[in-house]
Parts: sequence; C-alpha cells; structure tokens
Amino acid sequence: MFLFSNNDNAKDLADEDILIMAKAKPWLFGVLLDRYQTAFMRKAMSILHNEEEAKEVVQDTFTKIYVNADSFSVQAGAKFSSWAYKILMNTAFTRYQRLVKQGQRFTNLDPEFEQFIGEKSHHSGFEERRDAIERIFKRLPSHFVFVLRLHYLERYSHEAIAKETGERVGTIKARIHRAKSAFKKESRDGEIDLFSI
Repeated sequence: MFLFSNNDNAKDLADEDILIMAKAKPWLFGVLLDRYQTAFMRKAMSILHNEEEAKEVVQDTFTKIYVNADSFSVQAGAKFSSWAYKILMNTAFTRYQRLVKQGQRFTNLDPEFEQFIGEKSHHSGFEERRDAIERIFKRLPSHFVFVLRLHYLERYSHEAIAKETGERVGTIKARIHRAKSAFKKESRDGEIDLFSI
C-alpha cells in the first residue's frame, strides 16, 4: 500500500500539477490518493460487488497511475480525472473478465460499466462472432445450446452448471463434449470458433 506524508501545501494544487510534481516528490501522490480513493472504491464496488476485489482494483489503479505518470501530458481537454478514470475502468474490466471465467456471475451491473463492456466487445469484433454463434445455436438441440451458452459464453464452470441443473459434474462434462462436437459439425465452413472466445 502507498504510504505518503501529508502535505497541506499541495492540497490547493490541480491534479495535473500534483501528478507532474510527484515524479520528483513521490509523497505528493498521497494528495491524489486522498482525492480519488473513496470515489474509485465506490465505482469498483458497483462493478465487482466484492470489497476485497474492489480494493485490489483501486490499489492496482493507483499503482498504474503512478508508474505511468510520464505518459500523461497536460493539454486542452485532457484532464487527469478522465485519464485516471479510464485506467480504473480498464483495470476493473480485466478483473471482471477474470472473475467471470472463474464462474462468478454478475447482476445489476453499473450501467456505465455495461456500456464500457459493450464498447470493448464491439472493438474486438465480439458482436459479429456472437451473431454467428447464435446462427449455429439455432441448428442445435436445445440441451446442447444450454450447456454451451453457460460454459463458453457465460463462463460457468462445470461445477456451477451441475449445481444449476442438479446433475452430476461428470454428466455435464460429457454433455459439453457432445455439444462441442455437434457445434463444430454444424460450423462446417469454420463459420465461427466458439471455443476461442
């Protein structure tokens, strides 16, 4: 955790000035910490709904801000808060993806974060792949679609799907294996690779 001495003289300075000065006087970074920690924590909690995960995201965000201070340049329309907030959102997005892969599910997402995820997905061509996946799903039995959607799109683990359906983990694994084969067969022309998403 960052430890900085309090500096009352810096409290009236603009964020951008403090960031620049903190390169030579690291303890000044504590002023930015004081200004943004509560707001960052609130935003991280609205995304992750887990205090420990949110704390790690905020800590990682401040570390990235400090380490990458040289990449920020003061210019018209470029505010420190916007730059720092983007780092927070990117850090939260990365953590969110990791948690989803571990089988955690999220409800009532912060609307702004839903939009952020949408923008990220759009830039990576995700929407086009999702449309192709849905076309293939229409040609598959519903019980195959159910497990493929949960496992590969929603990132449920085998155990989580078994808990959801009340079936054994072995049964779920076998069904996913058969569903995967059926999906590949239906994707005759290599239309889409569901399993690389």
